[in-house]
Amino acid sequence: MTTRLTLVHAMSPLHAGTGQSVGAIDLPIARERPTGIPLIPGSSIKGALRARSADVPWTRDIFGPDTEHSSEHSGSVQFSDVHLLLLPVRSIRGTFAWVTSPFLIRRFARGARQAGLDLARLPEPPDLKACCVLSETITLPVPNGRKVVFEDLDFAVSTDTGKEALLRAFTVQLGALLFPQGSADEQDWRQSLTDRICLIHDDIMSMLLETATEVNAHVRLNNETKTVERGALWYQESLPAESVLAGITVAADVNAANGRSERSGDELLNHVATLTKGLVQLGGKATTGQGSCFVRLAGGRS
Repeated sequence: MTTRLTLVHAMSPLHAGTGQSVGAIDLPIARERPTGIPLIPGSSIKGALRARSADVPWTRDIFGPDTEHSSEHSGSVQFSDVHLLLLPVRSIRGTFAWVTSPFLIRRFARGARQAGLDLARLPEPPDLKACCVLSETITLPVPNGRKVVFEDLDFAVSTDTGKEALLRAFTVQLGALLFPQGSADEQDWRQSLTDRICLIHDDIMSMLLETATEVNAHVRLNNETKTVERGALWYQESLPAESVLAGITVAADVNAANGRSERSGDELLNHVATLTKGLVQLGGKATTGQGSCFVRLAGGRS
C-alpha cells in the first residue's frame, strides 16, 4: 500500500452538498457529523478525476471497471474525504485571514504522517480570547498591543514566542506542499500564507465553521415573463474561495491477473497526479462558476 497526502485549494466558492436541507439553508454543504467540520466526499474527488482519465487500462486499475463489469474487481486507489484545514475569513485589515485551530492542524498532521511527511512539533492552542499570527498583515495596533478583528470578533495577538515559532515552522512546511513549483508566483503565495495564517482556539473555530461560510439566495425565473416563479427561492451554502482542505489517497499494488498488468501503488498514484494538472471541478453548480480547485498529491509512504 502507498499513501499520499491530498490537498484541495478552492479557487472559487465550493459547494459539496448533502442533498438535504438543514434549518433555513435549503442546500447545505457536507459536514462531518460529530465535529461539524466541512468536507468534500472522497467519491466527489474520485468521480472528478475518473472523468479526466482517457486511458482505459489505467482507469480500470485505479478507479475500477465500468458499471457493466463492476463485479470483476474493484479499483485499487482509495480516496478519503478531505476535511477543512484553512478557512478564509474576512478581516478588518489585510482583506482576509487563513484561520485554523489546533484540532484541524493535528488531524492534518495525522494524515501527513501516514503519507511519510514528518511535520514540525505542532503549536499549542492560544487562549479563548487570543490568537497567534506571524506578521502584522492582518493585525491592528491598540493601546495594549495588537488585535485581529474578524467581522464582529476580535482577538488579542498572543506574545508567546514559543507558539509563534511552532506555528511558523508548520506554516513553512504547509506552504511548500500547497505551492510546490518554486516559481516567483508560488513564492509570493507561500509568503501570503505566512502573512495571513491565524491560529485560534478550537471553540472559536467551531463557531466560525458555522457562521463564516457563504450563504446565498437563489431564485428561478419564469422563462416567458422573466419574473420569479412562485415558491422558487432557495438558500445555498458554500465554502468560500481560498478554502484549503486535506485528506489522504491510498493505492494498493495491482497483481498481474485476469488480463491486468502488474503495477505498484506508487505507479498508480503517479498516474493519479497527472490527472490533477490544472483546475479540477469538484462539487456542484459548475455552470455558475463554483467548484474550481487545485488538487495536489504530496508525500508517499509504502
